[in-house]
Amino acid sequence: MPHWLDEPCATTAYVWTMIRRDGVALGFTSHDRDLVIDGLLHRAGPGMVPSAIVETAKLEGDGLDIDGGLSSAAISEADLDAGRWDGATLEIQLVDWTDTANRRSLAKGELGELSRSGGAFRAELRGPAAALDRPVAPRTSPGCRADFCGRECGLDAMRFTRDFVVRGIEGEKLTLGGLVDGGLYRFGRLRFLSGAACGMIHDIADGAGADIWLTEPPRLVLGEGVRAMLTQGCDRSIATCAGRFGNAVNFRGEPHLPGNDLLTRYPGGR
Repeated sequence: MPHWLDEPCATTAYVWTMIRRDGVALGFTSHDRDLVIDGLLHRAGPGMVPSAIVETAKLEGDGLDIDGGLSSAAISEADLDAGRWDGATLEIQLVDWTDTANRRSLAKGELGELSRSGGAFRAELRGPAAALDRPVAPRTSPGCRADFCGRECGLDAMRFTRDFVVRGIEGEKLTLGGLVDGGLYRFGRLRFLSGAACGMIHDIADGAGADIWLTEPPRLVLGEGVRAMLTQGCDRSIATCAGRFGNAVNFRGEPHLPGNDLLTRYPGGR
């Protein structure tokens, strides 16, 4: 046990450090005063209390539930409904508020989808043990396994990124001013740069002309004139990688690997 927890009068407080997928970082503490930890201001009294934290030697993913009231203006119900906090990282620590260098991590992981009832919310924390469920070696596939413009792909995303202005919205369909060939953005990504959905990222299912279709309609109400940043997509085929992007040397797939059709052939069959 740390020495600062063995004192007759422990000066401890919980702190929560939350980092959203868009890079926004927020800090909260159960202490009655704000605390600065690692350069981030942790606001006092957010009304968030973690449920029981159980540490085991088993390899199952952590099943910590976090319950709390929405007393912090930084976490709005609209943002929860819009999914801004889905997939955010969270670390819960116990700190000595007289010397914040003394602290112990209680739980750390990725937030699952948040649910709410009235003014309260609940979130599941997926701990590091959940990563053990992922395959340790890549599977073979005819398509590329690298993320487009990621480390293995090697291309620069800025070469394939442009800003547009939304001129029309109809469900998951968006019409963009200045867009000529929406098909280039099939399987790409859109990030809103203004409006109520500023910072929200959506996957693009398809595109044609001045129109693109998102995989799901935006959860927040959008108006015309909203700015959006679009990054082109890749269908992960060797033909697109070599012909359109000239990047076959970094293709992470086995396009000529025999498939199941070869295994099921028989004499006289076609």
